[in-house]
Amino acid sequence: MPPELHITIPLMDELEHLPVLINCIEMQDWKDFVVHFCVNQPEAWWDDAQRRGVCERNQESIRYIREHALFPLNILDRCSRGNGWQGRDLGVGWARKVAMDAAAGMAGPGDIIISLDGDTTFGEGYFSSVLQNFAENPDAVGLSVPYYHRLCGREAEDRAILRYEIYMRNYAINMWRISNPYSFTALGSAMAVPAKAYRAIGGMSPKKSGEDFYFLQKLVKYGRLLTWNTEKVYPAARFSDRVFFGTGPAMIRGATGDWSSYPVYHYRFFDDVRSTYAAFPLLFGEDVATPLDSFIKKQLSDERPWDPLRRNSTTSDRFVKACSDRIDGLRILQYLKHSQRMSGLRDEDCLLELIRDHYPHHFRDLFREDLNFDKAPVQQLDAIRDVLAEIEASYQRKHHNTHA
Repeated sequence: MPPELHITIPLMDELEHLPVLINCIEMQDWKDFVVHFCVNQPEAWWDDAQRRGVCERNQESIRYIREHALFPLNILDRCSRGNGWQGRDLGVGWARKVAMDAAAGMAGPGDIIISLDGDTTFGEGYFSSVLQNFAENPDAVGLSVPYYHRLCGREAEDRAILRYEIYMRNYAINMWRISNPYSFTALGSAMAVPAKAYRAIGGMSPKKSGEDFYFLQKLVKYGRLLTWNTEKVYPAARFSDRVFFGTGPAMIRGATGDWSSYPVYHYRFFDDVRSTYAAFPLLFGEDVATPLDSFIKKQLSDERPWDPLRRNSTTSDRFVKACSDRIDGLRILQYLKHSQRMSGLRDEDCLLELIRDHYPHHFRDLFREDLNFDKAPVQQLDAIRDVLAEIEASYQRKHHNTHA
C-alpha cells in the first residue's frame, strides 16, 4: 500500500494567500493526502481592539477553506472564541506542533508529513517529489527542502529578503564547506519527515518560533537528514511580525538598517568549528587544545567539558557522537555570533573573502571591493543571491548523490 501524505499548515491572518495556496494543493499530481490546517491566534486578541481584526479574518479563513478546498482536510481551530492560545503557549511553533502532532496521530508508520506555510507556493510535482525522495532513501529520517524567495517587485521587500537570503546562504555554504553534520537551512515551510521518525524523536518541541531549527537539529542527532530535492518551495518575501524571529522580523529590522542579528559570518570562524570537530577523536584519549575551548568552557560553565562525555562513552565512536551532539548546530551558531561580533568585520568583506578564497571562478564584477549591500542595486543583490544559491545547490546535490 503506497504511503499517504499529511500536509501541515499553520495559519494566522493568511486569508489573502488562501486562494493561491489551495490552488497549489489541488494542482498536485499526487492525490493521496490530507491537509491539516491549524488556524490560530492568542485568545486575548478577541478583546484587543488592535488585534480583533486578525481574529475575524481567521474566522473568514476557516469559512473559505471549508467552502473552496476540494481535498480531504482537518481544521484545527485554535482561533474561535474559547479556543485561542492561553498564556505563554502561543506562536507559529505551537501551531506547527499542533498540526504535526495531529498528522502523526492519524498517519501510518510509512506515511510522510510535509510542513508548509500559508504564504508558500510550490509546483504541481512537489508532493510526489518528496515521496520519491523518501522512497529512494528509506533510511532518511527527514528532509530539509531547497528554497528560493521570489521577488515581489517592491524595492524595500526585495532588498530586505535578498539581504536575508545572502546571510542564510553564506551560513549554509560554509557549513557544507567544512562538512558539518548540521548543514541544513531551517524553514518551517520547507520540511518533511516520515511519521515514524516524527514519533521516534518525540515530535516537535513547543517553541514560539525557531521551532524548525530545533526540529531539524533533533532529526540530525537521530539519523540521516536529506537536504536535496528535485522540487523547491517558494516562501513569500514580506514584512511580518507573526513570529518572534526568522524571515519576517529579519526583514523588518533590516529595512531600518539593523542586520546585527543576521551577519555574514567570516569563513575562518567555520574553520575553527571544523578544527574542533576534527579533534574529537583525539579528545577521547586526552584533552587537546581546540579553537572553541574558551567559548565552550564559558558556555557550559565547565573547565573540563569533555570529561563527562568520556565517562559516558565506552568507545571512541560513541564519544565523537556525544561531542557532535553537545557542540550542535545551536552551539555552533552561538560561537559564530560571538566571534563575528568581536571581530568587527564588515559583512560585505566577509562575503568577498569567501568567494575570492574558496570560489574564485565566481569572483567577478558582482563581488567588487566596493560592494555595499545598502547601496547596491536590487539586481546586483539578486545576482549575488543566485551565485550563492548555485554554490549551495552543488554541495547539496553532491552530498545527496554520495549517500544515495
